[in-house]
Amino acid sequence: MRVRQVVRKVLVALLNRSPLVRNVAADLEPLAQVELASIASNHHLVAVGPDPQFITRNRLMKSGFYMVEVNVPTNATSAVAKLYFDTGEGFTEACSCVFPLKRGRLTKRLVKVPKGTRRFRFDPIDCTGEFSLARLRFAWAPWRFASKRIYQRLVNLHPAYKGLKPSKVPARLEELAREKSTASSDDVLSQHYEQTFAKTSSTLDYNEWLAARDQMSKMERKALLDSMVKRPLFSVLVPVYNPTIAFLELAIESVLYQTYPNWQLCIANDASTDPEVRRVLDDYAALDTRINVVHRSVNGHISIASNSALEIAEGDFISLLDHDDELAADALLWVAKALNEHPDALLVYSDEDKLDEFGQRFDPHFKPDWNPELLFGQNYISHLGVYQTERIRQIGGFREGFEGSQDHDLVLRFANGLDERYIVHIPEVLYHWRSLEGSTARASGEKLYTTQAGLNAVSEAVSNIPGVSVLEGPVPNTYRVKYPLPEMPPMVSLLIPTRDGVDILKPCVDALLSRTDYSNFEVLILDNQSSCEQTLQYMAEVSEDPRVRVLRWDFPFNYSAINNFGAEQARGEIIGLVNNDVEPINADWLCEMVRHAARPEIGCVGAKLYYPNNTIQHAGVVLGIGGVAGHSHKYFDRYADGYFSRLHLVHNMSAVTGACLLVRKPVFVEVGGLDEDNLAIAFNDVDFCLKVREAGYRNLWTPFAEAYHHESVSRGADDTPEKRDRHNGEADYMRKRWGDVLFIDPAYNSNLTLIHEDFSLRPL
Repeated sequence: MRVRQVVRKVLVALLNRSPLVRNVAADLEPLAQVELASIASNHHLVAVGPDPQFITRNRLMKSGFYMVEVNVPTNATSAVAKLYFDTGEGFTEACSCVFPLKRGRLTKRLVKVPKGTRRFRFDPIDCTGEFSLARLRFAWAPWRFASKRIYQRLVNLHPAYKGLKPSKVPARLEELAREKSTASSDDVLSQHYEQTFAKTSSTLDYNEWLAARDQMSKMERKALLDSMVKRPLFSVLVPVYNPTIAFLELAIESVLYQTYPNWQLCIANDASTDPEVRRVLDDYAALDTRINVVHRSVNGHISIASNSALEIAEGDFISLLDHDDELAADALLWVAKALNEHPDALLVYSDEDKLDEFGQRFDPHFKPDWNPELLFGQNYISHLGVYQTERIRQIGGFREGFEGSQDHDLVLRFANGLDERYIVHIPEVLYHWRSLEGSTARASGEKLYTTQAGLNAVSEAVSNIPGVSVLEGPVPNTYRVKYPLPEMPPMVSLLIPTRDGVDILKPCVDALLSRTDYSNFEVLILDNQSSCEQTLQYMAEVSEDPRVRVLRWDFPFNYSAINNFGAEQARGEIIGLVNNDVEPINADWLCEMVRHAARPEIGCVGAKLYYPNNTIQHAGVVLGIGGVAGHSHKYFDRYADGYFSRLHLVHNMSAVTGACLLVRKPVFVEVGGLDEDNLAIAFNDVDFCLKVREAGYRNLWTPFAEAYHHESVSRGADDTPEKRDRHNGEADYMRKRWGDVLFIDPAYNSNLTLIHEDFSLRPL
């Protein structure tokens, strides 16, 4: 009892620090699984079980809608808070709402408090771990305010309202309620609004997500097979050396049980010392004539063994399978379907996951479409990889000396010179990678020789570029291709729109001038009607530096127009869009961005931006999040690996933020610059990047150009009705201009969420 009293005193003291927090929060009492954290902890409380709970009586004035703010700092990597209402029947999931926790900031959402609510229960996190309850605040919201917010969120985030204007939502709700004869429009509204806050984590709920997915029926499989014009023969190559017999049998049977019948299994036994291996392989070969086995007399390691299997392959395409992994039952059927839809395809790859020793699936890798920069950084294609047999033989098959990264070496050589139309990605998990002690599926650092082999493979793949170097990445089996600067480094014009705010502008410009080791650049301060004497004085002083010019823009604020004006005045061959609240961190930042921006095939180049608290503000733009676009890995820790190490790797993105963006001036002019007519404030950078991509260039993001970004400090947040209306109007324009392009991001994956920015699973 003493623990509960102490916890409550600490909680009340914390909540009452802010006069904005209402008594309903301060009255919370610990109900279950909550204790005080240790003095050494950064947090005040600890959840000792997966379901910590607080409870309080309802002290609100009335029922109805409230804007509820929640801030629960926690050391849990993925967590949600939940609020429950007791109307006399106890606490139930049917009468609850969820708050996906955001790193370092408030979660705000509208909540409808039912009539007759007696008590609240608040679950701050849904797992064990340390936490603090920094805020739980209720503010009553009139329906006129609440409905506008709810309708806009449904239009942005729920597929049932895609393409609608917010004013059309009520009619759509009535239509949906009629379809569900047992539901009212209010019930549908509540259900769909709640779904936009659904939080699914790929590390927590993957098997539940799998169970909820629709599977092809026998009738659908037959219909698909019957419709195929082409039925390619697949040769599945399996190099074998002393595997666990049970797992070897499961690997072979995963091919035997394929729902697509036109396959050949080519097994090369690489002189296994376990005699049981030979017996098992011969037994399976006698069972099915499609299984062919070659027994090597001398162990040659995986590349030579794979070539032995390749020698007996008769198929149109080669598929790779490790001796203890498994193919999904429909794997080859999906590939055959893709080849019928893309008859010119030469390389097909799928998503994958892992299997533990008990057959439990976990750690799915939902991959992007063709992403050449990412492939240099890691072998993201991996499994399931299916290659045209003729081209594999043309490039010489597998190479000795690259063991451990022989697949990475193969795909780099296979894809060299291929147009992306010949490469097809299937966003389905078709391969299960066995995770065992000592395997690279368990941990990439298990086989350190694989890193050196991969380094050699990537180095050879870019060896035709004079001056290029390849370095090991910060994570095993990852790499950084460091391109050379042009022999005559081009001038870069850094455009900085600003109005007053010398306390923001000065640190930005001073950092650019003192913390940039690239010598050939100019800073163009684009002054938008500044009147502050200190700001004007600073601009006069700093313009004495020959690298700085101050240009006046005496018109109402229009971010796109100001930058277009600056680009016209720029002397540089490369244009840099830089917000006035950005401060570079590493002196090499501009060199790194120019190395990429100068490449003829590259369009926009983006940087890695942090909030002042060292959480990520920007790591590339993901299309579709929030109805238009969102920032990849937002609020992750500065040093986090991110989704499959992507926070450490250069990779192609559909768009990057205009807060720190480089692009060659001819490309800027070619696509017409920023859209000053329709996108004066928001989304102009996303629109610009999409125009650049549409023109045939590849955009990319690099983690090796780092800066702090005090986002929206100078302009302010969109927190007035006028600003929100303007923002919503620009979002509507983007959806009209780009249509489905906004919801099919080739640098992302359709199985991942468009609600959150954390690469969690997309709710089904």
